[in-house]
Amino acid sequence: MTQELEVLTIGRVSVDLYADEAGAGFAGPQRFVKSIGGTATNVAVAAARLGHRAAVLTKVGDDPFGGYVRAKLAELGVDTRFVGTDHVLRTPLAFAALTPPEDPELLFYREPLAPDMQLVPGDVDPATVRDVAVLWVAGSAMAEEPARSTVLGLLADRRRAPHTVLDLDYRALLWADPDDARRLIGGAIDAVTVAIGNRAECAIAVGTADPDEAARRMLGRGVTTAIVKLGADGVLVATADGAAVIPPRPVEVVCGLGAGDAFGGAFVHGLLEGWPAERAVAYANAAGAIVAARLMCADAMPTAEEIELEVAR
Repeated sequence: MTQELEVLTIGRVSVDLYADEAGAGFAGPQRFVKSIGGTATNVAVAAARLGHRAAVLTKVGDDPFGGYVRAKLAELGVDTRFVGTDHVLRTPLAFAALTPPEDPELLFYREPLAPDMQLVPGDVDPATVRDVAVLWVAGSAMAEEPARSTVLGLLADRRRAPHTVLDLDYRALLWADPDDARRLIGGAIDAVTVAIGNRAECAIAVGTADPDEAARRMLGRGVTTAIVKLGADGVLVATADGAAVIPPRPVEVVCGLGAGDAFGGAFVHGLLEGWPAERAVAYANAAGAIVAARLMCADAMPTAEEIELEVAR
């Protein structure tokens, strides 16, 4: 089974409920559509949609929503063998109101603690972590113990094997102390081969929001590929051979959530195919544009045919 797996992601999972229309906040009349989400979850789904054998290391509660998460992951083609169960805590919920669509208002229910922050070393076998072709770690997975120590231990065991990817994934509401985020997300760069984040996340991880300087600092810490998302300005990708900005792909945004995770799953596809970094990022950028024009996250992840059409557009 270890050899069959191509991608293992580590991090958050939730049951997501999306408002099905723009303009009304949580206080107004609103209908919601249910799916699953969380950065690591969505990246695994996106990679599976592109034909890869993907699994997510996370935990759910021993409740009906936990059963829903497992069933939905399986429906979307994701291996659930590393989805653990916490018998005390409940599966997290995340609500999204499209106010505005580009930057939806989010409301998380993860109290008093979230199962996905209860990861311990025994939740995954060491051989899988060492041998999987792509290990994708969300920075938010280090926000609390015991997941924090578990993730750091798994990265140490991985020994910076290619491809070890850190999605900086900084969400302030998940961290009790921003200084912890700076120390831990920033420190994890020393254990990975690829680092990906937007300008604000780079400011947390490497102390600057300037894209060129952030990429330079990440490369200086030993990553082979540094990616800085520039929003409407495109994506900067830098390697030891040089840097390039992949142009933006303008779309009418329906929901800004999930586009970055579609980018991640499509970039994983490029890594597994052995593409040069610039080609992989251009492909990933097209995947992100497709999902930005759709309502959902996990359910909206594009197929290879859809991405290729968008790339050719």
